[in-house]
Amino acid sequence: MLIRRRWWLLLLLAGASALAYAYRGPLLLQIIQRVADQRLAEQPLAALPDGLHVGLCGAGSPFPDEQRGSPCTLVIAGKQLFVIDAGTTAAANINRMHFSPGQIDALFLTHFHSDHIGGLGELMLQRWGTAARTEPLPIYGPIGVKAVVDGFTQAYRQDQGYRIAHHGTAVMPSSGFAGQAITFAAIGADKRVVLIDQPDLQIVAFSVEHSPVEPSVGYRIRYKDRTLVISGDTRKSAAVQREAQGVDLLLHEGLAPQLTAVLQRSAAKAGRTNLAKVFVDIVDYHTTPEQAAQIARDAGVGMLLFNHIVPALPLPGMQSLFLGEAPTIFSGAIKVGIDGDFVSLPAGSKAIELSSRM
Repeated sequence: MLIRRRWWLLLLLAGASALAYAYRGPLLLQIIQRVADQRLAEQPLAALPDGLHVGLCGAGSPFPDEQRGSPCTLVIAGKQLFVIDAGTTAAANINRMHFSPGQIDALFLTHFHSDHIGGLGELMLQRWGTAARTEPLPIYGPIGVKAVVDGFTQAYRQDQGYRIAHHGTAVMPSSGFAGQAITFAAIGADKRVVLIDQPDLQIVAFSVEHSPVEPSVGYRIRYKDRTLVISGDTRKSAAVQREAQGVDLLLHEGLAPQLTAVLQRSAAKAGRTNLAKVFVDIVDYHTTPEQAAQIARDAGVGMLLFNHIVPALPLPGMQSLFLGEAPTIFSGAIKVGIDGDFVSLPAGSKAIELSSRM
């Protein structure tokens, strides 16, 4: 009797499997529909607690990196969404983190190296098209930002016409296309410029040292009682340490020279002398993890999070090699960033909450 029951159970399971296989198309469509309904109904900004939130929509550099796209940082202050830099993966990763480019209130550029602006055209287009924006994206940057924005606008001008012709101006209002460059004046080495100054929000730009890339800036952001400094690309900078005094989170670039030296030697052995020279040159205008740790220690920051990771770290254990002696220099929380890292700084608290949105 027990054998018969097992036999019938196997037949029933086989029949159910065959039925599911026969109807796999409709079943899969139902699943997809449910996921799409849930995804498009999400209100991620509304779901976040009041505070300052920082997400890595690009923790990498020009180096190909499976875990890190080109530079891009989300900053959420209350219910306002800002983006710092727009690398080539910016729009895709913002979507992967379940935010919408259509929600972006403003973009801030640190400088005009290609890896920091390569995704600007796509980001402007998606902001326009996914939310029927009627005004262009405000894009803050140092002198030179207008030329960058105008160039991407020109490159996407034909696409603008295609979108409007296909979808109509109710979906694609012509007034919302592209970006509006907002240039701030040159900043002296020991100076800063306040870009946004509201009761609960202040955004300040300050010069950093990335010569021959000039101008190049970092940003300090305060929302209520929580604070953040973004270094931008720079060698070890007194300005970063000055602005980072007592902040909750320091998001700092990092280059590990002992690892780029490996690549330099390999390039030289392969006869790729131009590339070998690049690996030598990049060391002098970036900050080592140990130097960033010294800044974090001396400024008394709450957490040190690395971005613009150079080089890529594809193998287990390479994060420790990248950090070197940094954890012995700075005793606070320290992390080598990857795409999707998300730090929440709730208002009225000292909490620093780390999660992933990918």
